[in-house]
Order: sequence, then structure tokens, then C-alpha cells
Amino acid sequence: MPDSPLLSAAAVAVIVLAIAVVVGAGIKLLRSFRELGTDAERATYNTLHAASRAGQHLRTGLNPAGAAKASRQLRNLLGCDALAITDTAGVLAWDGAAEELKPRLMDLAADVLTGGRTAVLQARDLGADVASGSLAAVIAPVRAGSRVVGVVAAFAPSAGAGLVRATSEVADWVAVQVELAELDASRTLLMEAEVRALRAQISPHFIYNSLNAIASFINTDPERARELVVEFADFTRYSFRRHGDFTTLAEELRCIDRYLLLERARFGERVQVSLRIAPEVLGTVIPFLSLQPLVENAVRHGLEAKEGAGHITITANDSGAYAEVTIEDDGVGMDPAELQSMLAGHHDGDHVGLRNVDARLRQVYGDQHGLVIETAPGEGTLITMRVPKSQPGHDA
Repeated sequence: MPDSPLLSAAAVAVIVLAIAVVVGAGIKLLRSFRELGTDAERATYNTLHAASRAGQHLRTGLNPAGAAKASRQLRNLLGCDALAITDTAGVLAWDGAAEELKPRLMDLAADVLTGGRTAVLQARDLGADVASGSLAAVIAPVRAGSRVVGVVAAFAPSAGAGLVRATSEVADWVAVQVELAELDASRTLLMEAEVRALRAQISPHFIYNSLNAIASFINTDPERARELVVEFADFTRYSFRRHGDFTTLAEELRCIDRYLLLERARFGERVQVSLRIAPEVLGTVIPFLSLQPLVENAVRHGLEAKEGAGHITITANDSGAYAEVTIEDDGVGMDPAELQSMLAGHHDGDHVGLRNVDARLRQVYGDQHGLVIETAPGEGTLITMRVPKSQPGHDA
């Protein structure tokens, strides 16, 4: 029975639709290939991706764990048979073939470690039969500043000019990661030193005055003297603790409460304090001893020189992704230009606590999180501190 014209038309339509789908899929596939870029662009991406992944493992410096993970990425980057990373004491990582050379690598790298110049060693120079065949080596120094802190060694069938240049560039790149790690370590040590400076600032003057205040109550009010001794012990225990660079807002406020209790024992009703604290920010992590010096600044430089009573207002509010803390006093204030000069480190002045806290906040959170200070002679001082409520990696 012959096909009907209607059936033939339907069959043609199906075939045309199928062809359109195939052509459309082909165009989409072609576009996806184009989106990947040229061969050169894909090679650049792969290189940057490998360097990025290796850099993550070296940000803690030259150590076996980080070097072992980074060496895999760097060997793929160089396209060599084996790659090794050392420090000045020994081999930290070896990835790839020819591990029988690993025990001899420090001897092979001795001249590079002492002289700081890249060495090219042919198979005969390696002094061993390599299981995977005859390999040559390029050994490049890793310099941190003026020091050679290790080497990168690449092993391949031949050590041409391209491998020599590439290995030297990789060694220089590793050196940058090492210097960044040392910078991070230096920043941590600087923060610890600044905390020690704050503790030293607390100890001579505040401890002397507090002990004098406590002594004045021993005969007239022994019970209060005992309470002040306990508060003094708790305050100093917190201020001179040896663990952690961070604390919670709640802990810092407890420290401030003890500090103000001791200061009121000395000043009496001359120091009046108001607190307005939002409960939801009490768990916010802040740098250790970052609020107490601000309150001490308000007492020492704001209210102590003022005639009559002075008032300090401490607030802590939830401000979206941030906790905002303000410390305001109605004391004598200071010249804004002098304050800016002091914060910039142009002179020490009497407000070293402010400068110390401002510098630490900027180091931890960035320049946009430094102290905001509003003051003028005779107008008091308002200090605002904003810290992120979420701080991965910072534990109280």
C-alpha cells in the first residue's frame, strides 16, 4: 500500500526536526569549546590554577606537610619527572620518580644552598643509576630576602634552557610564599608584643594606684578592702593571662567592670558609668585587651583632669554584620590634630593605649576597621569600634 501524502509529510517533518536538534547541539558544543578559549588561554589558566593551589599549601612556610602537597602541583607545572623541595636542613618533599636520589639531594644541593646560584647537573653528575632512566637535574635556590632558605630541584631527561628558567621562576615563586608566611608570623609576633606593651602600661601606674586605694580601706572598711583585693586579683589574672590573642566582648566587659570598680574606689563619685549592652553581641570575638585601654584612656585623660564629676557611657549594639562598641566621656577632650599625629606614630604622647588598639584592629580586620575618634578640647571624646560578628579562625 503506498504511503499517503500526509504520512510522508509527517516523516519529513520528524527528520527535519531531528536534524535541527543535532545541528543545535553541535552549535552549543562548538560554543562551549570556544568559551574555553584558545590553547594558550587554557594553558595560562592551568598554570595559574596550579600555582594558586600550591600557594595555599606554602602559606605556612617551608614545612614537610605543605611542601609535600605543593610539590605535586609544581611538578605538574614544570612537566618534569620528579620535583623536590628542601630547606637548609633536609628534604621536605619529593614527588615523582627517581626517589633513589633523595638521600643524596642535600649533598647535590650544597653549593646552591651556600652560594645561592642555580646548578645544572647532568646524569653523570648525579652519581647514581636512576631507575626511570638517565635524568638530569636543575637545582634552584629559594631566597627569602638575602638568605637562601631551601631549594627547588627538578629532574628530567634533559636540562635545557627552558627547564632551567622555569625551575628558577618556580623557586622565586616559592620564595615569595615563604616571605608571605614570615610576614604573617611577624604580624602575629607584633600583635603579641603590642599586648605585652599594653600589659606593661597597666602594671606600673594602675597597680600602684589600686593598691593604694585598697590600703586606704583596710582600717576604715576591712570588708570592702577584701572585696577590692579579690577584684584586683581577678583583673590582673585576666590582664596578664598567657593564652590567646582574642577574647569575647562579654569577657572584656567583665574586665572593664573590675577596672572601674577599682577606679571608683580611688575617685569615688567623681567617676560615673552607664552601660547599654545588646545581649546578642556579648559573644562577639574581639582582640584581647582592646576595650579596657579605651576605658582607661577615658578615666586617665578625660576625667582625671576634669573639675568635678565625669561620666563614661559604654554601649555595644548589633549593627547587621558588625558589633559596634562606643566609649564616650564628657572629659577634657584633646586637639584632633594632635590625636591624628599620635595615631600615625609621629610621637608617643599620653595616649599610647589608643594607638596600640587602633593598630591592632587595623592589622586584624583591615584599615577600614580602625578606631573612629571624635574629640575636641573641652568637648569630651567619643570612640567607636566596629568588628565583624563572624570571624572564622579567631577563637576566644
